[in-house]
Amino acid sequence: MKTRITELFGIEHPIIQGGMHYVGFAELAAAVSEAGGLGIITGLTQKTPEDLDKEIKKAKELTDKPIGVNLTFLPIVNEPDYPGYIDAIISNGIKAVETAGNNPQQYLPKLKENGVKVIHKCTAVRHALKAQSIGCDAVSVDGFECGGHPGEDDVPNMILLPRAADELDIPFVSSGGQADARSLVASLAMGAEGMNMGTRFIATKEAPVHQNVKDAIVAASELDTRLVMRPLRNTERVLTNVAVERLLEIEKEKGADLKFTDIMEQVAGVYPQIMMEGTMDAGAWSCGMVAGLINDIPTVKELIDRIMSEAEEIIRGRLEGFLKA
Repeated sequence: MKTRITELFGIEHPIIQGGMHYVGFAELAAAVSEAGGLGIITGLTQKTPEDLDKEIKKAKELTDKPIGVNLTFLPIVNEPDYPGYIDAIISNGIKAVETAGNNPQQYLPKLKENGVKVIHKCTAVRHALKAQSIGCDAVSVDGFECGGHPGEDDVPNMILLPRAADELDIPFVSSGGQADARSLVASLAMGAEGMNMGTRFIATKEAPVHQNVKDAIVAASELDTRLVMRPLRNTERVLTNVAVERLLEIEKEKGADLKFTDIMEQVAGVYPQIMMEGTMDAGAWSCGMVAGLINDIPTVKELIDRIMSEAEEIIRGRLEGFLKA
């Protein structure tokens, strides 16, 4: 399948693995790229630029196909060494970067000078237009269904994707609620040039997370996620567990007086315990409503091959059949 996204990133299939904290390691990124998609290493999961350099090199030993790196620009005082991370990206010949969080404008010139294509994650059309105006090559449009931070507008992809298609000139991919061939075909129909999957890729054999995490996603339904930190206007969609329900109780008790420090125990620094050790009630971790569509733990290649073959069946069979009828 050829789209502007496959052409932009030099990949076979219009499927991107989103950057995910303590999930986007070399093993998963390489597996996605090797299967024809665009695998993404999560930059800030690596504690230093030197660590990122090693992780990229590790991925490149596993595949010679294009790999990307996610860089999330955080609104914090003591920010990470972004110039150092960018140097590690450029020195390793990486040509695709997924940016997220704050506006990446100040870092774009160096990336662009070195032939790096930038796709920015956006939760609103106005943000996507801003990304286009500052020179991003593509955007990932995140609907309200997505795991992680869906923004504060609560617009689902059935509305958000066609709106993005109406406004944007640069290519975009769908993100949030993407799991299978139906997701891909629907996204293409609404104007996207591919899709970005996060939660679905966690439930694969190559995902370097504890089996408990994968099993939790398979066991969950579309009703098992919660929105936390909404009173702080830093909304995050997470899979429910004991810690998450306690967090929601604290938010209710504190009301307008809620501060981040009130919920630090449930959200700060919990990812290693959950993703690496499988301690599922350690805290809140990002998971999309798409968990309701995930019923197995295939290899990455099995997943991508299945999506692409079934997408062709839907387009050539079911949809074309309606026209003939």
